[in-house]
Amino acid sequence: MAFQKVMISGINTADLTVLKEEEKTALLREIRDTGSKAAKDKLIQGNLRLVLSVIQRFTGRGEDIDDLFQIGVVGLIKAINNFDLSKEVRFSTYCVPMISGELRRYLRDFNQIKVSRSLRDLAYQAMQAKERLTTNLQKEPTVSEIAAEIGAKREDVVVALESVSEPVSIYEPVYSESGDALYVLDQISERDTMENWLGELSLRNAIRQLGTREQNILYLRFFQGKTQTEVAKEIGISQAQVSRLEKNAILQVRDAANLHHHS
Repeated sequence: MAFQKVMISGINTADLTVLKEEEKTALLREIRDTGSKAAKDKLIQGNLRLVLSVIQRFTGRGEDIDDLFQIGVVGLIKAINNFDLSKEVRFSTYCVPMISGELRRYLRDFNQIKVSRSLRDLAYQAMQAKERLTTNLQKEPTVSEIAAEIGAKREDVVVALESVSEPVSIYEPVYSESGDALYVLDQISERDTMENWLGELSLRNAIRQLGTREQNILYLRFFQGKTQTEVAKEIGISQAQVSRLEKNAILQVRDAANLHHHS
């Protein structure tokens, strides 16, 4: 075996015993009936080679083998605690997915922590750059200007800033002084951001299913940033009609996107 005389977590892996399946079953029974700690320790010791064989699949990603081994043992202990003796399944067969699942969960969380930390750092850099640029330019900079300032990709800056902000629905109304309902969607003025959102939320197809007039209203409102009053003048209907058509169009798009998202 590849692990001859490897020291992991202070254990010489060459000394590990391997229990026969009937020995494992007898120890599981003893643990169930008496709660014996000695039996549990013996069962853990007798399955450490199994843990080692499972972590082989998870090595080579830069993680510490000692950490992986410890996490694998957690999976093994969970398997011991949850194993049902009345089922016609070998303990080893049950152990492998339990150990793998624990390792997958750990690696996923571990990587998320790394990702979220770097995103958070990027977000703070972007915020500092935004303040600097606002002072220098005497106006709010675009996301592209912020990205150029800190030498990052524009889409990375968008994702980073979103990761530290509270999630807000893009259909959240914020009311303007003229009485027009402004939606958060109105605030997203840069077209490619909007395109990304549409792609992400599978909205394109939903928008294509709308009538031409509704499509036109959404285009004028959200891509060109016009108010409902301006749209009403442009297409020759009342502001109330624009408001109603827009609201229905948004609901249709949102329902279609939700349907797509859940299917």
